[in-house]
Amino acid sequence: MNGTSAIEQAIVYIVDDDEQVRKGLVALVQAMGVASEAYPSAEDFLQAFEGRRPACLVTDVRMLGMSGLELQERLLQLGVSMSVIVLTAFATTPTTVRAMRNGALTLMEKPSNDEELWNAIRAGLASDLQNYQLELQRSSLKQRLDNLTPKELEVLHLMIAGDANKVIARKLDCSIRTIENHRQKVFHKMEADSLAELVRMAVALGIVPNLV
Repeated sequence: MNGTSAIEQAIVYIVDDDEQVRKGLVALVQAMGVASEAYPSAEDFLQAFEGRRPACLVTDVRMLGMSGLELQERLLQLGVSMSVIVLTAFATTPTTVRAMRNGALTLMEKPSNDEELWNAIRAGLASDLQNYQLELQRSSLKQRLDNLTPKELEVLHLMIAGDANKVIARKLDCSIRTIENHRQKVFHKMEADSLAELVRMAVALGIVPNLV
């Protein structure tokens, strides 16, 4: 996915029970050439949400039904990650702490300055786009890892731990030739050209700490 196609997939979700605020935010985002969807409630947003894509959520705190902070927490429970900007006309320390603890990019007071809000949205989209691409990369690596046989996985672990073929052969009670064959299959299935690349993949997958 290149930068242009990725940003074209990006979207700004607007959740606010004030119709005028929703219309104003939609106009601001669309003027910047980014897609948007607006919802009058958190419940409506959750019902319509179709899945992960590069996104920034702009939500009010106080709304009828589920609040913006509760929406944040619900998304976390669902395992949905995206940049979140919280808007409120009633900023308090507990509200700010709760929003930031839930991972909000920022909390802005209403009425917000259009330029400041757009800068925050742009930063949110850039951050989430990077995270989204990392998620795609990790998913692809996980699929490759899952294609390894149990023996190939053992060999992979020992390879990136720095063991030479003869050491791996001794640990796994195999011939060196057998280990060489397993190594070739590991490189092929993981689509890696070098041991250094395998190590980078292991770091991305979070399996390196288990090898120490």
